[in-house]
Amino acid sequence: MTAWLRGAALAAGLAVTGFGLSGLLDDSFISEPAGVLRWAVGALVLHDGLWLPLVCLAGSLLAAAGLARAPVLRGWLVVAAALTAVGLPAVARAGHDSGNPTLLPLPYLRNWLLLLAGTAALAVLVALARRWRPAARD
Repeated sequence: MTAWLRGAALAAGLAVTGFGLSGLLDDSFISEPAGVLRWAVGALVLHDGLWLPLVCLAGSLLAAAGLARAPVLRGWLVVAAALTAVGLPAVARAGHDSGNPTLLPLPYLRNWLLLLAGTAALAVLVALARRWRPAARD
């Protein structure tokens, strides 16, 4: 059953990838497909050359500190990484409006930091609730 399910997931993934690539190549708004390829290769290099080593380093530091089995902390780090991956481009480009003041009009650094602080506070509340909950009774 597991092999069949994996095969079906692989086939579905390949079908969706093929559909996306065909849409990319047929899109009239994409005038330079080589630029899209350069962007994809750059994203791969950035992910595997910078992001992945940083995540591995953070995991090693957590393990060395004895926090590798802290599920709330690990969950918050996943959320913080996702927020950073999505928000960092806007934070890095803030202030560069290229003559269009409506391009990036918000205080992205402040908003990103507020989101990180809010999710950290929520993670602390969840950790405290897990610590103080009564033990399960049989």
